[in-house]
Amino acid sequence: MTYVVDLDVLNGSVGSKDDKLRRMIGGRFRQHLAHFDSEFDHLTNDGGPPIYEAIRAVIDGGPFDERYSVMYNYAFKWLCEFHGRFLDNSNFSPIKAGGLEMVDEGLADLGVTQVRVQGLREGTVPAPIPFSSTGFPFYGEWRLEECEKALEQWDQVTEERKAAIDPHVLAAAESCMGWCGTAVAAGRGVAGFFY
Repeated sequence: MTYVVDLDVLNGSVGSKDDKLRRMIGGRFRQHLAHFDSEFDHLTNDGGPPIYEAIRAVIDGGPFDERYSVMYNYAFKWLCEFHGRFLDNSNFSPIKAGGLEMVDEGLADLGVTQVRVQGLREGTVPAPIPFSSTGFPFYGEWRLEECEKALEQWDQVTEERKAAIDPHVLAAAESCMGWCGTAVAAGRGVAGFFY
């Protein structure tokens, strides 16, 4: 899932101790959070925090129980959902094994090197949130400047070069450039979560 979001605001929410933010997230996503908890009841039944409490810990900057680190990583995703706007990722869902690498290779073949789809799954959520013990969700960011430069590179690509790329790879690459275009128009970056 990708979002256009002010990355400084998003990352600044971690440890901000902003109780109003926590309440607004809880109010806006009440039903979604309850559904999320039902999907992760194996963790909450084991003593892990419900997602609302994980969101509280992320906003407060802790404390964190490392055994349930995945909950805090998903809590960060809910902060992103609150601050950001979802970007269409239909060309990535579902995606076959190795698909992200194929898109990155296609972008590079076209001369677009400022952003990599795999970069959206190779980052980490901001400290002090503990790294997810399950590795999920994967997280990464494209800064505004990276998106601007990627669009400049994309503008240099001829239609002939695009036609030489696998159509599925091209569609996904066009999605990436759409994400960058949306981010640049909003003066923001792109945050991505992969499960």
